[in-house]
Amino acid sequence: MKTIQMTIDESLLAEVDRATQELNTTRSAFIRSALQLALRRHLIAKLEDQHAQGYARLPIRPDEFDGWDDEQAWGLP
Repeated sequence: MKTIQMTIDESLLAEVDRATQELNTTRSAFIRSALQLALRRHLIAKLEDQHAQGYARLPIRPDEFDGWDDEQAWGLP
């Protein structure tokens, strides 16, 4: 692991300290977890954007999925 230095608002640090006490963890572990979550959210947003751009470039044709109509039977009357 690499040690880094960062600047953080005192009020945010106080919230982090309260959360780390409740979770019985350290600041470093908490911040690592928060960064991992932020990176995961960033990746998901990026993939969703790519998905939307793909459909914008090549929209679904009105009849594109008609062949699947019979496969959508959910067993309901």
